[in-house]
Amino acid sequence: MPIQNQTTQTKGAIVIGASWGGIQALECLLSDLSSPFQLPILVVLHQERTARGGVIEVLNHHSRIPVQEAEEKQPVLPSVVYLAPPNYHLLVEADQTLSLCISPKVNYCRPSIDVLFESAADVYGAHLLGIILTGANDDGARGTKYIKEQGGKIIVQSPEEAEMPTMPESALKITTADFVLSLKLMARKLNELASHY
Repeated sequence: MPIQNQTTQTKGAIVIGASWGGIQALECLLSDLSSPFQLPILVVLHQERTARGGVIEVLNHHSRIPVQEAEEKQPVLPSVVYLAPPNYHLLVEADQTLSLCISPKVNYCRPSIDVLFESAADVYGAHLLGIILTGANDDGARGTKYIKEQGGKIIVQSPEEAEMPTMPESALKITTADFVLSLKLMARKLNELASHY
């Protein structure tokens, strides 16, 4: 259920990109995050364009932080996980609201991780934390590089642990991650970092 009654914006945010094996990775990561969580979390998960609702239900079952499908013009609030809907790019606007668009696919993907990462980096700059999880293509690599160029931090799932290592490896090829971690250690690091953003 959308959270409408909060108005507090945050200086920082977390963006996450995942593809093949991403549901299980997100289940593991979200289950270990503290609640309430200091920052908003925006997620692009490559999924079938007809997928609806089921992923939200699964993630909410494992997450202490409420997970909801992102909506047009929705304010970005702390302690909420926003998931890009299937077949829509998810972007962050300058006023810290969300927008959805059906512009052409990027890296054969819509939603695209790069699109989310780049728009969020323009808004949050050095206060953005980007995370790349398991996946079978290179979507997100360019976005992680852009986040670093704007002063943000990058965490990449250890390729050895990832169900599909291509996405983490692609990010590591073009930028320097601040941390390369297993999902368990990643959750611990996020709990630690969130209080400083």
